[in-house]
Amino acid sequence: MFAPLRSAALVLSLSLAAPVLADDIVLTVTGAVSQPEGGDAWTFDMAELRQLPASSIETTTIWTTGSQTFEGVSLADLLAHVGATGSTIRAVALNDYAVSIPVTDAVAGGPIVAYTQNGAEMSIRDKGPLWVIYPFDDKQIYKSEEYYSRSIWQLDRIEIIKEE
Repeated sequence: MFAPLRSAALVLSLSLAAPVLADDIVLTVTGAVSQPEGGDAWTFDMAELRQLPASSIETTTIWTTGSQTFEGVSLADLLAHVGATGSTIRAVALNDYAVSIPVTDAVAGGPIVAYTQNGAEMSIRDKGPLWVIYPFDDKQIYKSEEYYSRSIWQLDRIEIIKEE
């Protein structure tokens, strides 16, 4: 009677811990962006994200222990790559949790869309495969609930909104 539930729980458990395959789409960007070749949305697998300029942040977070090094693409570089023209980033996680991030946060030395933590790709269980990380230790203003709430993990998609 409980065998189907155990099987489903096992599959879910394995998928949370499994790394993302290189050709899996890990991020979709839509909204007020330039028209991508061959589609209506920008999609990125991990290799495509790694082709964008890499940035790293060494910081502490309220969710981890000790200083962590995150590597990924800066939000500013990502928005420039897709030709974003809006004022708000609606970032949505795999579980449909969503946050709004002002485009003005996407500055040099600002947040990144991290794809590694301490040199290792992040599984879904470890808040991956993508996590918006601010350099919390670099600016006191980042150490606030406002910015912590924008640090969305398991990032799946971004919509650029013109006005909010």
